[in-house]
Amino acid sequence: MDLQLSGLTALVTGGTKGIGRATCELFAREGANVAFCARSATDVAEAEAALSAYGTKISGTVLDVADAAGVSAWVDASAAAMGGIDMVVCNVSALAIPDTPENWEISFRTDLMGSVNTVNAALPYLRKSSAPSIVSVSSVSGREADFAAGPYGTFKTALAGYTGGLALQLAPEGIRCNVMSPGNTYFPGGVWANIEAGNPDLFNMAMGMNPTGRMGKPEEMATAIVFLSSPVSSFTTGTNLVVDGALTRGLDL
Repeated sequence: MDLQLSGLTALVTGGTKGIGRATCELFAREGANVAFCARSATDVAEAEAALSAYGTKISGTVLDVADAAGVSAWVDASAAAMGGIDMVVCNVSALAIPDTPENWEISFRTDLMGSVNTVNAALPYLRKSSAPSIVSVSSVSGREADFAAGPYGTFKTALAGYTGGLALQLAPEGIRCNVMSPGNTYFPGGVWANIEAGNPDLFNMAMGMNPTGRMGKPEEMATAIVFLSSPVSSFTTGTNLVVDGALTRGLDL
């Protein structure tokens, strides 16, 4: 299927690892230009070089999305370099699960306000696009209470609520806004790989809850994100697409 992405530009936060990296790769493979950010200069340089092999415009920037001024500057610079912005993917999370005051603060600044500030900075450019879209990466932990209830789950719920509100507000302007909620996603160096090494009991419990007998792959989550972002899903807005291998049991009726 042609996702009609050739020549469009995607803005992705957290684009060097896991779901974000897989999303950048799929956008580039489908012919889109990609501007991404992450905190590690080494990771940004490596990802920029690898993604450039797909032949589209690629721009990586070292940035902590908790820095509101930095986010605004990055969005403006990316739009100038790429000739506009068509698709925004808010993917960054602090992954702050333990219930501590510090984790509540960093989750608010990173997971929620990092997304809000990215969207606000990108809106003037999205309003000029012929195929504007926003996708927020939430989590199944934002859909139902689980072991990550607390700062992580709470702000993932808030992110889904925020994006749903955007969908209603921006629909008259033709800007689509959707949520992708991944289930447990495994990749080397990711949160579940670290849990596997440091807390095998929790890892085994989580594996046992997956009816498919495995965790998801970043590429499987990226497929959903890129589809929702693309013009092919032109009448999809205000939805929360759960990609979890039947991990959660809620029925969206």
